[in-house]
Amino acid sequence: MKRAAKAAGVGLPSALIADLRAATSPDRVRVDPLERAIYGRDASLCVGDEPAVVVFPVTPEEVAEVVRACNRHGRPFVARGSGTGLAGNAVPLGEPVVIVTTKLNKVLSVDAGERVAWVQPGVLNLDLSRHTAALGLHYAPDPSSQQVCTIGGNVATNSGGPHCLAYGVTNAHVLALKVVLPDGSLAQLGGLDPEPAGYDLRGVFVGSEGMLGIATEIAVRLMPDPPEVATLLLDFMDVSAGASTVSDVIAGGLVPAAMEMMDANAVKVVEAFVHAGYPTDAAAVLLVECEGLPAGVKASVDLITETGQRNGARTVRLAADDVERDLLWKGRKAAFGAVARLAPDYYLHDTVVPRTRLVEVLEKVYEISARHNLTVVNVFHAGDGNLHPLLAFDSRTEGVMDSVHAAGEEIVLASLAAGGVLSGEHGIGIEKRDLMGHLFSQADLAAQDRLRACFDPDGLANPSKVLPSPSGCGDLRPQVKVPAGAWV
Repeated sequence: MKRAAKAAGVGLPSALIADLRAATSPDRVRVDPLERAIYGRDASLCVGDEPAVVVFPVTPEEVAEVVRACNRHGRPFVARGSGTGLAGNAVPLGEPVVIVTTKLNKVLSVDAGERVAWVQPGVLNLDLSRHTAALGLHYAPDPSSQQVCTIGGNVATNSGGPHCLAYGVTNAHVLALKVVLPDGSLAQLGGLDPEPAGYDLRGVFVGSEGMLGIATEIAVRLMPDPPEVATLLLDFMDVSAGASTVSDVIAGGLVPAAMEMMDANAVKVVEAFVHAGYPTDAAAVLLVECEGLPAGVKASVDLITETGQRNGARTVRLAADDVERDLLWKGRKAAFGAVARLAPDYYLHDTVVPRTRLVEVLEKVYEISARHNLTVVNVFHAGDGNLHPLLAFDSRTEGVMDSVHAAGEEIVLASLAAGGVLSGEHGIGIEKRDLMGHLFSQADLAAQDRLRACFDPDGLANPSKVLPSPSGCGDLRPQVKVPAGAWV
């Protein structure tokens, strides 16, 4: 959906722009129509309103001054990192000020002894691990977009990644946050003490999708590099055999660092793109990684091999060295980009279902996509049941968007019917906001809205995201009208 761009400066709030320039600098307050259009999107299919203005602060104090200016003018604001979100989390609604945090990109300190780093929100996920590599430390959460996504964005959506099976998602690795609250005041949530005093407001903030304020400094836990790593690739002629292997390994008392599965469509497109040696005639491949002391890793490899073979694994391949290991992981993490070989566009959800019902839900996903004449590629975190069905399509085809969104909603509802939840790591944003009532009661939604109102009574911080309106007391607070074309 396209909207006519306003001429630069025409119809824009001049007093607000003047205040923002005073808070930062004139060259970092952008009103050009092209720039506003660029920062009006993220990596999802969601569209909203063109931002009123785009601002690039370089210090926490500037972030606070920008938020205070928005409050004085009653203007909503949206924090944005690299724009890799897939649920419309940072898509602007209500012609807000978009506050881009990518210039706050410093690793402020690293305490190798305590294994803690303080970073700014614009630091790229993978860059943090590169920064600490010489110390034998790394940052565990590893989304597929880790080369380009920011730590601040990871905090906003509580991001995960393949290796979060054993180590947990972002919330398990954030110790403290220095934040600008929605009224422009500064606060620290959490701390480096084992048990910080008071309520766990750090835990509340992580995953809040910009509705409770903007993180300007983040203390993250670093993990020691493991002494031994083993990566296995198992292939199966039946998806259910692979899923059974996942369940049996974990039931046997082993939780590997990662357990990732790709179906036949994914294997074919990834192998053509990466040439990692994936067997293209397999119905599914399972990528498993074990970390730890050498003897423990060997025992884990033996258990996984024996369990896989018992479930019908055709071959079990152990990566011979780091080069082969990196190539196998490149295939998994390049899967989303590789889908472009099938079609120019894709759409995916990230529902989570019980491991015991993976096969049942996957079969439903295949049935739904076939009924809507869509190609589906399944790549998912099998260990924790976090599905990532990619619907490949060409948006230029008449009527295809209606089919894509109808199929997507059916996939979500099928996951919920199997005892699943709406999101494992992408968040709710706009995409799944109106489906929240299928998972939460009206009382649940009202309680969440009251919590949000404690931080942001005026509803200026990333409005009209996550919670459907009205959701209880939310109908008593200002609401931004969501445009009719909330989807492309």
